[in-house]
Amino acid sequence: MEFRFTDEQRMIRDTAEAFLSAASDSAAVRGAMASERGYDAALWKQICDELYWPAIHVPEDYGGLGLGYVELAATMEQMGRYLFCGPYFSSVCLAINALLLAGSEAQKATWLPRIVAGDTATLVGGVDTPLSWEATEQGYRLQGGCRYVIDGHSADWLVVAARQQGGDAIGLFMVPGNADGLHREWLPTMDQTRKQAQLDFGNVQLAAADRLGGEVDAGAALAATLDLAAIALAAEQVGGAQQCLDSTLAYIGERVQFGRSIASFQAVKHKAADMMVKVEAARSASYYAACIAEEFLTGGPMGEELAEAASVAKAWCSDAYLFNAGCGIQLHGGVGFTWEYDIQLYFKRAKSSEVLLGNASFHRERLAAQLLD
Repeated sequence: MEFRFTDEQRMIRDTAEAFLSAASDSAAVRGAMASERGYDAALWKQICDELYWPAIHVPEDYGGLGLGYVELAATMEQMGRYLFCGPYFSSVCLAINALLLAGSEAQKATWLPRIVAGDTATLVGGVDTPLSWEATEQGYRLQGGCRYVIDGHSADWLVVAARQQGGDAIGLFMVPGNADGLHREWLPTMDQTRKQAQLDFGNVQLAAADRLGGEVDAGAALAATLDLAAIALAAEQVGGAQQCLDSTLAYIGERVQFGRSIASFQAVKHKAADMMVKVEAARSASYYAACIAEEFLTGGPMGEELAEAASVAKAWCSDAYLFNAGCGIQLHGGVGFTWEYDIQLYFKRAKSSEVLLGNASFHRERLAAQLLD
């Protein structure tokens, strides 16, 4: 596969880079980190109203731009590069994808325009969800608790994955963030640039129309949603790995030791070269997976091919980001650990992103199992 950006895709990437370099600089990131919500509401409104980023891969019938997953990946890469703090990943890469794959036409027409317009959303639970549902005379009842839900404490809408009580059927439910019986609590985490929460559902009552896709088991749609999210996260990791390389090169070019720049030392050059190779390999895996995701969403490859591409991308990009962040800390010397330098923020995001949606070992084992089937 020979891949290169079209002029439109290059414009989308360059626009994202130019905007985020100013709107998500170090001061903005640190300000968002200090707040419990985790993002600037005015900035999020600007992104939705002026840049239309939540609408990138949403079909035009539902108020979207009707673009593809490659455009989404290009935007996510720049968000990772500038440590963007906002509910984009949770709203677009998790909730919107779940709606696109599991929702009925009426449900998509109801909720997708709201998220595109600025409502925030997230996905609660996964394939091994700890939540349960049961049918009632009025509709459904949700019970259980889930930890480390991305933006779960602030999202306007929750796409909740739950398993049938006493059975195996997976259901996806649209739940308002202020639903009766729902308790949400922000959780302090190592990576303060991506907020997470504990959610407890105490007999939350829902109408029948709140279940995405009606009575159909949503297990396959949920698995594909998580794979699409992993591909988007991999693109974000590429951006973070690139910025670790760029900021480290800038630092070693300025740092002088023994009367010369440390960038001239051969051992330092080798380490920087290793970092560059990691980025380029990860970028190739990421955009290959984005192409597969785009074909999947337009009726192309089956879920097995999507899962394979997602595992390849997530494994490679997780390793690359953590390697580059670690090397960046090392090449910055003692100051790399200090609060004044941003490289430590990228290291924390790299570690958090590594375990999110499965680490490299998990995805390699899954890929091996897929190849043996």
